[in-house]
Amino acid sequence: MSARDWIEKDFYGELGVSSDASPEEIKKAYRKLARELHPDANPGDSRAEARFKAVSEAYGVLSDAKKRQEYDEARRLFAGGPFRPGGFGGGNFDFGDMFGGGAGPAGTPGGLGDLLGGLFGGGGRGAPGGRTSANRPRRGSDVETEVRLDFAEAVGGATVPLRLSSPATCSTCHGSGARPGTRPRQCPTCSGTGFLTRSQGAFAFSEPCRDCRSTGRIVDDPCPECGGNGVSTRTRTLTVRVPAGVADGQRIRLAGQGEPGRNGAPAGDLFVVVHVNPHRLFGRVGDDLTLNVPVTFSELVNGTTITVPTLEGSVGVRVAPGTQSGQTLRVRGRGVARKNGRPGDLLVTLQVVVPTKLDDHAKEALQAYADATKDQDPRAELNKLR
Repeated sequence: MSARDWIEKDFYGELGVSSDASPEEIKKAYRKLARELHPDANPGDSRAEARFKAVSEAYGVLSDAKKRQEYDEARRLFAGGPFRPGGFGGGNFDFGDMFGGGAGPAGTPGGLGDLLGGLFGGGGRGAPGGRTSANRPRRGSDVETEVRLDFAEAVGGATVPLRLSSPATCSTCHGSGARPGTRPRQCPTCSGTGFLTRSQGAFAFSEPCRDCRSTGRIVDDPCPECGGNGVSTRTRTLTVRVPAGVADGQRIRLAGQGEPGRNGAPAGDLFVVVHVNPHRLFGRVGDDLTLNVPVTFSELVNGTTITVPTLEGSVGVRVAPGTQSGQTLRVRGRGVARKNGRPGDLLVTLQVVVPTKLDDHAKEALQAYADATKDQDPRAELNKLR
């Protein structure tokens, strides 16, 4: 992306968020639009595909804290003043003049493209090795997708297939943009730099070359698949190994599986956001599993051994006499696998179940118990505060 693109494109507008939106708001807006505009949901709709690419491009910048800061700084710098279109007295000043790598007076680097090369990630003639922004390698953008797992899969790990539709290196021209059997040629207008230098009074300015659209190359016979861009939307299937113990909302990074880089630069990364379905019995706190187990009053008073389920079968748990309702018992090693190899625990919370109906015999027995323990006041400590 050229410096001019960063100024003229409204990435916040593409995602429908304000310029002070939080990272979570940006992510939420992107996910909503990506689902609506995804090529799989809009087969054959070129407008939806174009919007999907624009939204992905915007998220690639705004989701990266460093890129977003650079983008915001560039927008603020050129939002008004002499650097805006027509800024010098409303004359014929071309906004594109402010970018590029032309030479200024006395051989000094000219144009704000040199001055701000680091800001936009490009470089003028003064860049190391003489590399210009037209042919400078650019790392591919990161891509984010989502996967949903069952509770047991998240705890024990799983291998899941992912079907992705995203920009990728064109498989027909292998990224050259030219029809197979042909090659792009150097732009004769700008000599492959992607910029043209012209003078205005005592100043020299550079502007993007219109003949090659600032790429430095001319494609005479474009690739029929990508139209000369070297990148096309491709549907691919990846097999992803989700590690044991992954948590809801966790992001898994797959290096080099994002959008392809330009001019030999490495591809971006793929981030897989994991969503975990809740379990009907178990909960999770860190690496421990939680389970509420109903018990009777007599089981707590007299003590017993109860059988409780785990994700790998069942286990016996000893309840000591006099155990209180709400007490939590720990079963070692029956929780979530940890990176160090030792699993978490299963936390069993005992809850007394009060019967809603009793027959006459049970009522008599309960009344006899109440009479036998009437001197035991469970609220004695509370009564001291009166």
